[in-house]
Amino acid sequence: MTIEMKSIGTIHTPYTIKWNMPYQPVTDDIGEFSIELEESFTDGLNKIETFTYIYLLYHIDRVTRPVSMSVTPPWAPQGTEAGLFATRSPVRPNPIGLSVVRLLKRENNILYTSGLDVLDGTPLLDIKPYLADLDSKADANHGWAGDLPNNDHLLLHIKGIPHDE
Repeated sequence: MTIEMKSIGTIHTPYTIKWNMPYQPVTDDIGEFSIELEESFTDGLNKIETFTYIYLLYHIDRVTRPVSMSVTPPWAPQGTEAGLFATRSPVRPNPIGLSVVRLLKRENNILYTSGLDVLDGTPLLDIKPYLADLDSKADANHGWAGDLPNNDHLLLHIKGIPHDE
């Protein structure tokens, strides 16, 4: 089955190359982060500013590596492998990204957010509100990654905190 989607806007970040982009959103990241919605969708933002956080779904449009069902996360110990769907690798059969960001303000069809983990010019597919009781799962775990040595290092990656390898 073929599914066709279209961009509803563009994500703007200070990142033009993937080498300086974080693995996860960094709340206090330096720079301006915004989402510019196509003007025809502006009415769909009505009351969005009442939410503290939003989900952004986007097309990871600049991945050039071939998809593999076995992944070695760059932050995991050498030789660690996991199935693609048990990781957050951006190299996927359907390159769809998901980030949760703090919504700072809205100006017409532009949303300003906390730090994002995407390249400047990334096509936006959808926005959804993050609902505190619905989207927060207190019993969530780290899966296979929780069994790795040096969990403190792992948590820095999970939280998107920049650090020296």
